[in-house]
Amino acid sequence: MRRMFFLTALLLMLTAVLPLLALRLLTRAPTSDAETALTVLSDGQIVETTMADWLPGVVAAEMPASFEPEALKAQAVAARTFLLEHRQNRPESHPEADVCDDPVCCCAHQNDDTLLENWGEDASKNLRRVRAAAEGTDGQILTYEGAPILAAFHSSSRDKTEDSAALWGAVPYLVSVSTPETAENVPGFQSVVTFSPDELKSAILGERPEAVFSEDPAEWIGEIALDDGGRVGSITIANETFSGAALRSILNLRSAAFTAEFKDGSFTFTATGHGHGVGMSQYGANVMAQQGSNYMEILAHYYPGTELITPDAKTPRLG
Repeated sequence: MRRMFFLTALLLMLTAVLPLLALRLLTRAPTSDAETALTVLSDGQIVETTMADWLPGVVAAEMPASFEPEALKAQAVAARTFLLEHRQNRPESHPEADVCDDPVCCCAHQNDDTLLENWGEDASKNLRRVRAAAEGTDGQILTYEGAPILAAFHSSSRDKTEDSAALWGAVPYLVSVSTPETAENVPGFQSVVTFSPDELKSAILGERPEAVFSEDPAEWIGEIALDDGGRVGSITIANETFSGAALRSILNLRSAAFTAEFKDGSFTFTATGHGHGVGMSQYGANVMAQQGSNYMEILAHYYPGTELITPDAKTPRLG
């Protein structure tokens, strides 16, 4: 009886511990890019590839190749980590593939032929730069509590990045932090979109058919509340309240850091920055690199509390 009890207890312990050990081995001892297999959904086709072959095309599609080398390295680590996190948690939209090349779902990607066509005479130089960023960080990933993080990134933010709690739920390493980019170093940092009353009304009714508009368009925009990141947390239009992120999507604004004004018969929405604002700001990373920060310092700033792990050894906690 005692032997049976011991064997049962041992079996229960192994059942609980082995999956954790497997996850720990996977995430604490990452492999090189050449040894990391990826199944990718690209242009509707399943592609079997490796991180070494796929990642440079992601870096090239997601960040300008003219950015500083340390910013490109930060992008390579963030993108690699993002792809591995998705490999472990495949999106429901494509259960047959680890990742896809749709930037809305996973990460954008461009093949060498497309890059050569787009870059023209700068192609050779740019290809060397993005490949150097991938190879110079070979296999390195960001982890939190032993698992690859959701390494979200975006183009640019005004003063602060967004806390993930405002959009997707609280994530301990996706919190609002300062970011240094300004209109001086970000093309199109501020964008303006105008709507006639009929256009705005049609857009809102397309999302909220029950919305009731008064006869005077000057009364349509009500209270606007900002969140801690300086973005619109909520805005009232007609008798309906929207989150800033929701209205950004409805009106196709570049960010949720916007102002709204009715003047001279039109509605004007002025947005600052580009993207959802969570995680690493790419233009902010480039400014940090210009100011002397290396890629590890950039990653520590935008993903506080994470660890950078390489195939050979673990570095100290980043921040």
